[in-house]
Amino acid sequence: MKSHYVEPLSGTTYPLDTPRWCSDDRRPLLISPLAGISRDDIDRRLRSQWRYRASLPVEIVSPISMGEGCTPLVQKAWGEHRPHFKLEWFSPTSSFKDRGTTVMLSMLRQQGVTSVLEDSSGNGGASVAAYGAAGTMRVKILAPAYASPVKIAQMRAYGAEVQLVDGPRQACEDEAVRQSASIFYASHNWQPFFLEGTKSVGYEIWEDLNFQAPDNIVMPAGAGSNILGCYLAFSELMRAGQISKMPRLFVCQPLNCSPIDASFQAGVATPVAREVRKTVSEGTAIAHPLRLAQVVNAVRETGGTTVAVEEEAIVEALRRIARQGLLPELTSATAVAGFDRLTRVGAIHAREETVVLLTGTGIKNAEAIADMYSDTPKALV
Repeated sequence: MKSHYVEPLSGTTYPLDTPRWCSDDRRPLLISPLAGISRDDIDRRLRSQWRYRASLPVEIVSPISMGEGCTPLVQKAWGEHRPHFKLEWFSPTSSFKDRGTTVMLSMLRQQGVTSVLEDSSGNGGASVAAYGAAGTMRVKILAPAYASPVKIAQMRAYGAEVQLVDGPRQACEDEAVRQSASIFYASHNWQPFFLEGTKSVGYEIWEDLNFQAPDNIVMPAGAGSNILGCYLAFSELMRAGQISKMPRLFVCQPLNCSPIDASFQAGVATPVAREVRKTVSEGTAIAHPLRLAQVVNAVRETGGTTVAVEEEAIVEALRRIARQGLLPELTSATAVAGFDRLTRVGAIHAREETVVLLTGTGIKNAEAIADMYSDTPKALV
């Protein structure tokens, strides 16, 4: 059957040949389940995530690519454990968001879209700005007024128009939806081709580990695109008969903003009230994840779990992993702190093969990290 957009709650479908970012009743879409690929379908001539282009639902003839993907998988000692850390900051804009953006904007450009709108507090906006520039597309980013000046500067350096929006993070998305009447809303949270790009990390882990699935994948999550990307990839590999088990997926969030953990621990896939406070893990500070139900169900179906960690644990995790030669941003350190917690409570065992996703570089938190190591540090938490 031909691939199509599908709205999961109602089952309503839409053709892929018309650009859209939501259903007619403004609900998030997915792409209908795909058959997956085998190792023989990998285009080994390409050293980028486009080596897995056969896994996409449509052929993209001229991708906007800057060599994204093929990021290092580095094994380190962590007590009795030997986890693999996936260094997603070795991406053109220094975060995993490039995986989704390259596919989303390539598809939209192929469909004739020349101007796009995005709302983002940082890495997503920087990625859309960069790939828009590379693809000669006009880009407008709506960012919260409190966003990191370094990340705003990165967006502007790529030539994007940046509009700062007062209020909470949700105010940016609300304003983007309003402006979508006049410019295509290429949201990394809404547009399902973004997930088709993020799933490449799952295919890549499979290839990295000699075409086997790990026992566990641990990652930070705000909107949950990495969780859903990994779930899509390994589900496809199961359907294609390439693996015999799904990896357990683990979500790590800061306790100060942990809606996915709140719902999962309550045993539901609907929002659960939990106080939201400021967090050093700014990349996961999404109080109302758009695809909450799908994320919770992906964790549950794979036998994983969620964990919420305190601010002090995040900062200490960054200090500890930095002493091993790896410097992620504080958002990624949330996954390190979560992995540490999961090992201590016995949810992950030393004999198991575990991958921890480090989604962005510490350079993006340069000011905060510099303060951590100054003679007179300010209180981060």
